[in-house]
Amino acid sequence: METAPKAVTEFSNPNIDVMYSADQISGRIKELGRQLTAEYAGKDLVLVGILKGSVIFLGDLMREIDLPLKIDFMAVSSYKDETVSTGDVEILKDLTNPIRDKHVLIVEDIIDTGLTLTRLVEILGSRGAASIKIATFLDKPEPRINKELKVDYTGFTIPNEFVVGYGLDAAGRYRNLPFIGVVKDPSVA
Repeated sequence: METAPKAVTEFSNPNIDVMYSADQISGRIKELGRQLTAEYAGKDLVLVGILKGSVIFLGDLMREIDLPLKIDFMAVSSYKDETVSTGDVEILKDLTNPIRDKHVLIVEDIIDTGLTLTRLVEILGSRGAASIKIATFLDKPEPRINKELKVDYTGFTIPNEFVVGYGLDAAGRYRNLPFIGVVKDPSVA
C-alpha cells in the first residue's frame, strides 16, 4: 500500500528564511474568514482572484468564509517587459461572469506599489458592482506609489523584502511552499 506524499513542512535553502509559518498563516486566514463572514452576510459575494499568485490564498480563504459565494479570476499584467509596474494594466484573462450588482472582493497575493490594483479597481468599478473591496495576503506599504489605495483586508503587513511561498514566486518557483520566506539574495533565488 502506497502512502501519500507528505506536504512540504520543512525547507532547507540557506538563501530563504521563514517569515510566517504555515500555522501562523492558517490562523490569520481563519480570522479573516470570520471577519468576512460577518461583514458579507446576506450579500451576493464574488471573490475575484488575481492570477497566478492569489490562487492558494483564495482557496484557503474561501473555505473559511461561511457564506454562499462565487469565485472568478483575472490575469493582468502591468510590467510590460520591465521589472517595475508601469500601472498600465493589460487584461490577459477577464472575468467569466458579469459583476453588476454583486459585492466584489478582489483577492490578491501581495500589494506593493498599488498601481495595478488602483487601475483594476477602476476597471471593475465601471462594470456596475454594488461594492468593490480588496483583500491581500501580504501588504508591503513601503514601495506604495498610490498612497490613496485602500486595502480593506490584510493577512500580514511586511517590510520591503523579497518574499516567496504561499503562492508568491521567484522566476516561477517556490509558489508551493506552505510558508512565507524572505529571500536573502534574490540574484540566486
